[in-house]
Amino acid sequence: MSYYNPEPKYDHGDQLKVGILLANLGTPDAPTAKALRPYLRQFLSDRRIVEIPRLIWWLILNGIILVIRPKKSAEKYASVWSSEGSPLMVHAKKQTLLLRGFLAQKINSPFTVELGMSYGNPSMASAIEKLKAQHCDRILVFPLYPQYAASSTASALDAVWRTLLKTRNVPAIRTIKHYHDHPAYIEALAQSVREHWRINGKPSKLIMSFHGVPKFHLLKGDMYHCECHKTGRLLAEALGLNKDEYTIAFQSRFGKQEWLKPYLASMLESLGKAKVNRIDVICPGFSSDCLETLEEIAIEGKHIFQSNGGGEYHYIPALNENDAWIHAMTTIALENLQGWVSTEWDANMAKKDAELTKLRAESLANNQ
Repeated sequence: MSYYNPEPKYDHGDQLKVGILLANLGTPDAPTAKALRPYLRQFLSDRRIVEIPRLIWWLILNGIILVIRPKKSAEKYASVWSSEGSPLMVHAKKQTLLLRGFLAQKINSPFTVELGMSYGNPSMASAIEKLKAQHCDRILVFPLYPQYAASSTASALDAVWRTLLKTRNVPAIRTIKHYHDHPAYIEALAQSVREHWRINGKPSKLIMSFHGVPKFHLLKGDMYHCECHKTGRLLAEALGLNKDEYTIAFQSRFGKQEWLKPYLASMLESLGKAKVNRIDVICPGFSSDCLETLEEIAIEGKHIFQSNGGGEYHYIPALNENDAWIHAMTTIALENLQGWVSTEWDANMAKKDAELTKLRAESLANNQ
């Protein structure tokens, strides 16, 4: 039996395409303990996620975590699950379709877009299989993580490489490492905040909350912490905020070791006790709303803040299918597809387009 996966049927003369592979973390197939168990096993077995000696971690994972956590996690997923399914999956699928449509207006040569997940379904392997079946001989891997981290971006790329190790006819591969400071991404964030404030007014403070990672990742060379802070600074500048009007925090701490600080939960408790009138929380590192934003931030975060005496609490939704975000995705993809596709697009055109979009948004806000 061959070590390699079978290749799709190809006839000489079949049209070759460029493939764009959108890569995200993943989600369980259902909000049940039965579905959570294999998902958590795959996720927490990744060496990029948990850097503990394998034997020790195997005992902890299989003897404690996979016995206790699936039921608790299932209850949390059930609180945000919609009739369409997992929020992350729903938004990621819509982003895939919309990006395909936006790119079709710019690209004159054959291409396609597929979605793959590091954990769960659709797997990265199945996404690559779909791209190869459509005769994609070049693939751009587009992780939906603006800020690079070994535990997110690199983990997604690992899933790609594992598939390619068993691929006989390996396509040309390009990867997008990060876009934490890309003008189109920053402007998409700024537009979402401005629109929220146009409807709801401005808060006493804007909190930009990013997913946390253990502190030793930073000390060993992971650039994630720095990129989060740069995103926060650029977003604050785009919104015209001074240093007292916003702050950066990190969420989703797991385990007892020190993670990146300040911890969001501690910050919300302190702001509540200080009787802050209103705070807004945005999660710039999440391209789609998911368990961490809808349950941990929108529900748990609000409870922490208000149970300690705080006033109004607003969660500003992730970019999801916002036009400005799909436009940003299109711009970022096209920058990285140069030389692979036929298009009249160039960086100067994209910059002018972004500036016009910003001016239109500001004009709309001023006329309200």
